[in-house]
Amino acid sequence: MEDELYMRRCFELAQKGIGNVAPNPMVGAVIVHQGKIIGEGYHMKWGGPHAEVNAIASVQDPTLLKESTIYVSLEPCSHYGKTPPCAKLILEKGIPEVVVSNKDPFPEVSGRGIRMLQEGGVKVRTGLLEEEGWLVNRRFFTFHEQKRPFVILKWAQSEDGFMDQPRGNGQAAYRFSNETTQRISHQLRANEAAILVGTRTALLDNPSLTVRHVTGNNPTRILIDRRLSVPSDYHLYDGEAPTLVFTEAKPAFSAPNTEFVNTPFEGGKLSVPTLLHELYERNLQSLIVEGGSATLHSFIESGLWDEMHVEVVTGLQLKEGTAAPERTGKLFEQVGEGNNIVYRYRKER
Repeated sequence: MEDELYMRRCFELAQKGIGNVAPNPMVGAVIVHQGKIIGEGYHMKWGGPHAEVNAIASVQDPTLLKESTIYVSLEPCSHYGKTPPCAKLILEKGIPEVVVSNKDPFPEVSGRGIRMLQEGGVKVRTGLLEEEGWLVNRRFFTFHEQKRPFVILKWAQSEDGFMDQPRGNGQAAYRFSNETTQRISHQLRANEAAILVGTRTALLDNPSLTVRHVTGNNPTRILIDRRLSVPSDYHLYDGEAPTLVFTEAKPAFSAPNTEFVNTPFEGGKLSVPTLLHELYERNLQSLIVEGGSATLHSFIESGLWDEMHVEVVTGLQLKEGTAAPERTGKLFEQVGEGNNIVYRYRKER
């Protein structure tokens, strides 16, 4: 079906914006005239022109627009934000038909763009490949519909189910990843808004949680540290990326690019809903939870997670150590190389 081919091309284009457009959605647009694509575009960067604007600008003969159909992965906007309304531009150019995959859940749009087009005499079709469209913008939809970030739980483990060997402070963690899965891990960081670790992982590993093996933006770093046990000379306080520290303690030091969030820890633990609400208020649409074990389990037990990305080293038997969480959800992708495979699971909606 040609309609589906054009919409899937919209999805391909949209995903070129990953890591650069948040908190906006990823959007692609394709303009078709008499069965031929005459224009394409996608939202390239937050604050920049939207997909529809770029697609329309790419058309070499603008007179054809009045006889064309524009396919858009998300409802055209109807409000003035960083850019003028795309629905208004479509009306001005006289495009007679618009095909949309998903309606926009953002309150300032939420059906208004479609109504603006219909009231202007444009034929609008919606719901084409709606589930595929939701997956493209699952971070954006989860953020606006559930009022929390999209949560990815991530860990590496041996084939027999251990995340680490027994060790104490200063003793290096077992290194599971190879070069390929390390790049995959860092690409994930570049794609998502924030990354989180708990106190024990920070103390044991002194992680940077930055993007080093690929090109991309550093995520906001989140540290849960009730008593501020992590020393001020650790990498998390180096100012390389925005950092939020959730704590009950009063900091005795300051650090560049760092905010201390004073939060009550009920029963000695930070409530996952409280944490996610704070991240929602800061407009962080997605979160990678890297550990440790107790932190991962707190998200699993709360039911507040969306995907699990689990690297498994085939043939590796640690026999003892920190047990990995149980993998659950629907397996939707496998990536990696050699004995190192990352299995990605999605919680059923």
